[in-house]
Amino acid sequence: MFEIKESHIPGVKEIFPVVRADSRGAFVKTFHVDFFAEHGMASHFAEQYYSVSKQGVLRGMHFQLPPQDHEKLVTCIDGEIMDAVADLRVGSPTYGQSAIFKLSGKNASQLYISKGLAHGFYVTSSTATVLYNVTTVFSAQHDTGLLWNSLGIEWPDNNPILSDKDKTLIPFSEFKSPFIYKK
Repeated sequence: MFEIKESHIPGVKEIFPVVRADSRGAFVKTFHVDFFAEHGMASHFAEQYYSVSKQGVLRGMHFQLPPQDHEKLVTCIDGEIMDAVADLRVGSPTYGQSAIFKLSGKNASQLYISKGLAHGFYVTSSTATVLYNVTTVFSAQHDTGLLWNSLGIEWPDNNPILSDKDKTLIPFSEFKSPFIYKK
């Protein structure tokens, strides 16, 4: 049904669904409640949304603060992205470290991201559609992030297309994390 690959960052899992392709196109199962529960992943999502972005766009590094922090399932359903996750959990063996993944509509891979991790991506194809499932509802007062180039991530572009909000986020060095690592 799915193959799972654990990241070096605890709580980040790369998921590879089976892609069934034939002359009509492809069919992909992206979620199965029992499989997710069996592997310790959330199986109740409060919201689902997607973004459509053009090449060179960088969205991130985003997260929500407690008590509205959430687990996230990210899927690139069309195009290709370089996806990044950074550990913000005090006491984690990988605190401050990041991991990079390639997600694409072609391979249907997904990322499961636990609470206390910042997430962002850079569009490497002409366009990309990214689908998100999150375990809490969006809360503007809890929604924040860190400056994209303050976490030591090697992005493909030093001058990406950013939102006004993403240009003004604080750097990681100034962030006082409310997230605590739990084994």
